[in-house]
Amino acid sequence: MNSWSPDSWRKKPILQQPTYADQSLLKNVEDSLSSYPPLVFAAEARELRRQLGEVALGKGFLLQGGDCAESFNEFNAPKIRDTFKVILQMAIVLTFAGRCPVTKVARMAGQYAKPRSSDIETINGVSLPSYRGDIINSFEFTKEAREPDPKRLLDAYHRSSATLNLLRAFAQGGLADLHELNRWNMTFLENNPNRSRYQDLANRIQDALSFMDVIGINSNNTSTLHETALFTSHEALLLNYEQALTRTDTLTGKPYDCSAHMVWIGERTRQLDHAHIEFFRGIHNPIGVKVGPGMDPDELIRLIDALNPLNDPGRLTLITRMGADNLGDKLPSLLRKVKEEGRHVVWSSDPMHGNTFTSSSGYKTRNFDAILKEIKQFFAAHKAEGTHAGGIHLEMTGQHVTECTGGAYAIGDDDLAQAYQTQCDPRLNADQVLEMAFLVADHLKSENNI
Repeated sequence: MNSWSPDSWRKKPILQQPTYADQSLLKNVEDSLSSYPPLVFAAEARELRRQLGEVALGKGFLLQGGDCAESFNEFNAPKIRDTFKVILQMAIVLTFAGRCPVTKVARMAGQYAKPRSSDIETINGVSLPSYRGDIINSFEFTKEAREPDPKRLLDAYHRSSATLNLLRAFAQGGLADLHELNRWNMTFLENNPNRSRYQDLANRIQDALSFMDVIGINSNNTSTLHETALFTSHEALLLNYEQALTRTDTLTGKPYDCSAHMVWIGERTRQLDHAHIEFFRGIHNPIGVKVGPGMDPDELIRLIDALNPLNDPGRLTLITRMGADNLGDKLPSLLRKVKEEGRHVVWSSDPMHGNTFTSSSGYKTRNFDAILKEIKQFFAAHKAEGTHAGGIHLEMTGQHVTECTGGAYAIGDDDLAQAYQTQCDPRLNADQVLEMAFLVADHLKSENNI
């Protein structure tokens, strides 16, 4: 680690980066960010790393979810609140029905950059730079909007700061109180085909709370009934932003990327000799790496050793994104190799990215059944190999969008136009993810022999 510094990544090859026309302005923005307060604290990142260590050892479960890409235009309190509530709802289902501690990590307060399959987008014969997320350029298809703008890094910082402030208020200020469970679910329970199952679970929780209240355990004297811990995460794609928010912890003397509690490397930027691996190997946050179907078992071990040389159980999360037609064949050999080599990691399933297609109506979408199939294969592979299926990683929203087909409401291709709002990839809506939580809880119960 003696050769590492927050800017040592700049000497390495790097992919998926914008080209800024005004380098002087970019430098001024980076300098400003470097002087700003951190968005999160090192102690919070250490607590998340501790919890993920329990998950890696088979004693917990990771629930990670949120927007594909956060939008400046949709930055508002109701949207933040609704996503917070649905993550909480999912966690309660997984905890109570699955009898398993759940660590909650949101794709929020920083998920503003997105890798793209092409640098150029062409529409009706006009070619412009691809949209790379609001931290870089704008979604509108005009020359001015698609020009990368350094000042957007400052906009992303301030929006992330405000989002974190609201999330902390929700988590600590009473919205997370378990006694409010039925009020959270009023809209969900009105028309959802799964309402009877969810209402039954909610009633059982309320009965348990009533019993605890009788014997003197309540929100006034037990903080875990009144508040919760929610951590933030994003893909750390734009390394000049991440470097600018890296701070040395005064207690430990170690560097932390204080843009989020957890950051991850995408499938397109995990080359061992490239900049993202170089930056990540030096920060002490819990980190993740996306793992696609092309991963070789020996390459995976080299990747693990580069990012987690001390083999710390809470340091590294491997997020598989292989597709429902690939995971059953590709994952077992990776699980087997990591187990044989004695490496401690959290295994988490991203069942979204490998199951994207264009519908007959022209919308990019994902099918609920394919997403569920990949999750089922993920659990089955772990059971067969004697390893722990440690988590799920979902692109989702608390709003009632129509972007993914299927689910209890049987959203079809013709329904997508009703509320298709994403600027990047399609997300599961609030009803679909809650349905998913029940199905995952069934697998957790099976794994825990309940």
